[in-house]
Amino acid sequence: MNITLLGAYNPAALKGLMSGSDRKAAVESALAAVGGTLEHLAFTRGGYDVVVRATVPDSTSLVGLVVAIKATGAFEKADYLEEIDIAAVLDVANKIAYTPPA
Repeated sequence: MNITLLGAYNPAALKGLMSGSDRKAAVESALAAVGGTLEHLAFTRGGYDVVVRATVPDSTSLVGLVVAIKATGAFEKADYLEEIDIAAVLDVANKIAYTPPA
């Protein structure tokens, strides 16, 4: 599955980044631990400092990866996006006949 990870470092992590920490190697290692691969790593300006595009085997691997990343305390904000097959989602949605409360 294709994913995007978004992270805003805390001040201590930014200091580590300034000292020359190899973030690409760290991201590749973390992804490899769950059977994933890095597609793209970008440092950004704005609400997030880093954006990672990657593949992981399944949602359990994704959530485990995010829990491990958040547990380091290196991020003030860490979010993830899971790419979906919108056609398949809409096929399911169109089969549902839900009546809202009146």
